[in-house]
Amino acid sequence: MAENNRRQRPQKEEESGWKFWLQTIALTIAIYAVFFLGFKFILSNDKVSGPSMQPTFENGDKVIATRHSNLTRGDVIVLKAPDEPGSFYIKRIIGLPGDTVVSKNNKIYVNGKMLKEDFLKAGNKVKEPDTSLYAGKPYSYTYNFTLSSLAKNSPEWQQRYSSSYLNKIKKTNKVPAGTYFVMGDHRTVSKDSRIIGFINKKSVIGEVKWRYWPLNKWTVF
Repeated sequence: MAENNRRQRPQKEEESGWKFWLQTIALTIAIYAVFFLGFKFILSNDKVSGPSMQPTFENGDKVIATRHSNLTRGDVIVLKAPDEPGSFYIKRIIGLPGDTVVSKNNKIYVNGKMLKEDFLKAGNKVKEPDTSLYAGKPYSYTYNFTLSSLAKNSPEWQQRYSSSYLNKIKKTNKVPAGTYFVMGDHRTVSKDSRIIGFINKKSVIGEVKWRYWPLNKWTVF
């Protein structure tokens, strides 16, 4: 009887060991699956490239964006670059569908009301170098424009849109349905809607919610 118990004990221990490893493997697979599905359908992990959102975001910053957000004016978004297939831009929403947008005397007016742009305060304190086209101007400096004037004078818009599309914008000065007008916080260098045109809702990857790198600039938005 005692000998039989000794034989059964190693067998039970072996079965327990296999169960432990199977459970560990299953748990690991489940965790990876949750992360994979989460970043495929809910979150987006992105890296900032370029100076267009300085000083809010610097080149190399890493951010997490949430997909399927209810976007509003002032939100920072990651979007598919309409002029560079396979590339992504990070910009800020200035005009929503149906909004009128006017830039005058370094102020933005949306639907006739001045837009409060607290997010540009840091950029107001940083000046462009003497070698820049806008030497001495702050990063936040915004030249005068309307959507109508861009539709009339922008060579990039002329190439991107049909005459009928442009004529409608000239008449209404409004952001077309299903699109956004976006700009970078570093207004003097940003390649944004002033150049690349309106951003289709389907091109939006997500809304930036968290900068996790570098660690000393960890920020929730």
